[in-house]
Parts: sequence; structure tokens; C-alpha cells
Amino acid sequence: MKLEEAIKTAIDYETRVHTLYREAAEKASDERGRRAFEVLADEERGHLEYLTSRLREWQETGSINPEELKSVFPSKEVIEQGLQKLKDRMEPRTGAYDAELELLGRALNVEIETSSFYYRMVHELGEEGRRLFERFLAIEEGHQAIVQAQIDSVSGLGFWFDHTEFSLEGA
Repeated sequence: MKLEEAIKTAIDYETRVHTLYREAAEKASDERGRRAFEVLADEERGHLEYLTSRLREWQETGSINPEELKSVFPSKEVIEQGLQKLKDRMEPRTGAYDAELELLGRALNVEIETSSFYYRMVHELGEEGRRLFERFLAIEEGHQAIVQAQIDSVSGLGFWFDHTEFSLEGA
């Protein structure tokens, strides 16, 4: 795959993920769940803006200068450690989170698919493409971890992350 095609494909993936999170935020019945989906949607919107600017740069100059791509989420490892701390300290409680679990399941599938695409691009493209997509791969793996952690949290512990040891606002 050539770099321009890879960027256009990445835009398609990010559009799909952004749309899913926006819809999930509108459908979530739990306020904390809604906030989580909104944060994820905002981050994906930022990815779309970034990729669109890189595509424009590529089309105008024939090269790209990957600028730093930030994330509001901590690394996959930090997310997993935070979830373990919560599991160790919290008592399970019951709640009706079927809609949120269905939305999170869809989100996890899309994040896995998107991460797989970025993984392929890091390993298939030349230096410019690798530099562009490495950070996306790390961020999307973090998104995948946060969605999986939320699935585990909602289904096992019965709450969304809002504990001070693990916050969606800190990174």
C-alpha cells in the first residue's frame, strides 16, 4: 500500500471509530459512560484532523512531517494497572448496563480492527509511513485497553471509571 492510500484508509477507520463513539455517547444511559464515550469521540476527532492535515501536506509537497500526536489516555500498561487496583479494592455491585456493554463490545471490535491496520502500516510502509503510524498504533492500543477495561469494569464491578486512582482526564 502506498502512503497516500494508507492515510486515506486511516481516515476511513478513524471516521468509523469517531462515529461509533458519538452514537454511543448519545445512547448511553449512564452519565459516566456518556462522558467516557465523549472523551473517546473527541480524541478520534483529533485523529481525523491530524490525518487530514498530513494528507493535505503529502498531496501538496510529496512528503510529510509527522508532528507529535497526543492522547488524553495513559498507556495500555497504566490502564491495565489501574484496572487491577480497582478490582482489588472494590466490591461488585449490580446494575443494568446491557446497552453500554453492547456499545463497548462494538467499540472494542472497531478498536481491534483499527489497531491491526496501524500495525500492518508500521510494518509495511517505508520510514515516513512508519513514523506517521507508530504513534497511532500506540494510541489505538491504549483505546483498546481502555474499552476492554471498561467492559471488565462494568460487567464485573458494575461501575464506570470515576475513582481517583484511575481517571479518563489524566494522562
